[in-house]
Amino acid sequence: MPTGPDKGSQNKSAAKADKAINAANKKSARKKKGGVPTATGRQIPWLTVAGVVVVVGLVAGLGINLYPKYQDRAEAQKFEPSEANQDPSTGIDGVTVQEYPAALHVGRTQRVAYDQTPPFGGPHDAVWATCTGIVYPEAIRTENAVHSLEHGAVWVTYNPDDLNADQVESLADRVDGETQMMMSPYPGLDSPVSLQSWGHQLKLDSVDDERISQFISALRLNRFAYPEVGASCASVPGTGDNAFDPDNPPLFDASAPGPDAVPMDGAGITPDPSETGGAGGLPGGAQLPSDLQIPAS
Repeated sequence: MPTGPDKGSQNKSAAKADKAINAANKKSARKKKGGVPTATGRQIPWLTVAGVVVVVGLVAGLGINLYPKYQDRAEAQKFEPSEANQDPSTGIDGVTVQEYPAALHVGRTQRVAYDQTPPFGGPHDAVWATCTGIVYPEAIRTENAVHSLEHGAVWVTYNPDDLNADQVESLADRVDGETQMMMSPYPGLDSPVSLQSWGHQLKLDSVDDERISQFISALRLNRFAYPEVGASCASVPGTGDNAFDPDNPPLFDASAPGPDAVPMDGAGITPDPSETGGAGGLPGGAQLPSDLQIPAS
C-alpha cells in the first residue's frame, strides 16, 4: 500500500524553506537600511572651486586696471630730467617751448596781454596761486597762475565744455595732493586739455593721453627749466592783495585785456630782486617761513 513522504524529510524541507525566507528578509532589510547605493571615489569641493574662481577673477580684474597705469608710470620715468638731459620734454611730441623773462610783477588789478592761451610765462602777479596739488573747481586768475609756473609747478587746465565729470576726475587724480601741481578749468580753451609749465605747453585731445604723465615727469620741479628753484607753492598767508586764499582765489577774467594791459616784455617793470636770486620771496622782499620753502635740488 502506498505510503506518504517520510516525516523526517518533511521536517528538513521545512527547515530549508525557513532558512531561505530568513535570508531573503535580512537582504531586504540591509537594502532598506543602506538606501540607494552612492558612487564611490573623491567628491569635488564645489565651494572651494567657486572661491578660487572668484579670487582669480578679482586678481585678473585688478591686473587689467593697474597694468596700463604701471606702464604709463614706467614710460613717464624715462622723461625724468638729468644733467645729461636737462629738458626731456623736447622728446615729447607736441610740446611748445618759448623763452620768457622772469620776476616781472604786476599788481592785483593789472592785466597782462599774454601771447598764449593759457599763458605759460611772462609778467605775472606778485603773488602765486597755491600749487600744492590743488584742484580748483572754478577758473582762477591767470596772472596768479603764471607765477606758480615760475616756482616749478605744472598747471593742468581743461575746457569744461569738452570734458564730462568722469574725465575731469581722471585729470584731478593726477593732481590732487601732488606738490607743485594745480588744476583748474579754463573757459574757451581751444583744446580739451592743456598743460603748462614755465616756458612749456602741451595741448591734448584726451585725458588718457600718455603724454600727460611724460610732461609732468619732465617738467614738474625740473630745476633746469624754471627760474625760482627752491620757491614754495604753499598758500601765501595774510589778507588783501599780498595774499592768496585757495578757498577764495581771484577769479578768471574772460574779457580781452584793455589798452593799458602790461605787454609781454614787461616794458617799464623792474625785475623783483627777491626772485632773481632764486629765493622765492614774497612781495616787498618778505620771505615764507623756512618750513614752507622747498630746498633747491
